Amino acid sequence: MNVRKIVTVVEEIHSEGGREVSPAARVAVVAAVISNPWGGDGFVEDLAPGIDAHASDLGKLLVPRVIEALDAPVEAYGKAAIVGLDGEVEHGSALIHTLKFGDHFRQAAAATTLLPAVEKRAPAGVVFDIPLKHITDATIRSHHQSVEVRLADAPHAAEIVIALAAAAQGRPQQRLASLSTEQ
Repeated sequence: MNVRKIVTVVEEIHSEGGREVSPAARVAVVAAVISNPWGGDGFVEDLAPGIDAHASDLGKLLVPRVIEALDAPVEAYGKAAIVGLDGEVEHGSALIHTLKFGDHFRQAAAATTLLPAVEKRAPAGVVFDIPLKHITDATIRSHHQSVEVRLADAPHAAEIVIALAAAAQGRPQQRLASLSTEQ
């Protein structure tokens, strides 16, 4: 796996809706910019060898970094794969939509739900939103949120950005009733 760079972003929200958020709401994102393992090879029928070679290593690389950056217990999480213009969306999906990648995060966060995801093909500098959901109950509305990410110089045409996001809480000042009140 050829990693060009790793970017870490930590957001702390201290005020929302004109009111203090205490403690501050924390969200962390760690993104690795890697060479597309299938780039330049034309259409690749069998993606499994590339998945086997890279997906688990990406999970091992990113999970400890996003947990360390959050510096709090993970309550919500998500993932992203942004593929450069010379690749296919399927290339990013292949790396993040496998237990070889996601189980690293689930185990570290004691999570049981699927990791919500965004994946798309785009040029360098694209803005993308990583959706987050609660780690054990995807119906908990307070934890349905997203974090916006932009890497000014990535992905290059033959690269993929693989990112993980973690939040220490739900949305600041959340006030929606439980989903069970509507059932």
